[in-house]
Amino acid sequence: MKKIEAIIKPFKLDDVKEALSEVGIQGITVSEVRGFGRQKGHTELYRGAEYVVDFLPKLKIEVVLPEEMVERAVEAIENSARTGRIGDGKIFVVNVESAVRIRTGERDLNAL
Repeated sequence: MKKIEAIIKPFKLDDVKEALSEVGIQGITVSEVRGFGRQKGHTELYRGAEYVVDFLPKLKIEVVLPEEMVERAVEAIENSARTGRIGDGKIFVVNVESAVRIRTGERDLNAL
């Protein structure tokens, strides 16, 4: 099993969710996060004073899935989240040792 963690722009959530659904992903977890990469934030004006916004709002999508679905899911996220501008995000794929469905006690692939 693998876990895909993707950091995307918030307005791309519906596109990514739809793309994952099309490749057969049944469940995702979405968290609101803040961060920066190469964009390094931006400057805003508030009541006449300039200040730097270091951490930009992003969404973190997490999906745990069988290994054979990983490449399709990564491509779906990549293609649907891309705007071509700086700050589009990142995708990470990590190993998952075990999974347990709390309600039934099912384990590993059966728990997904």
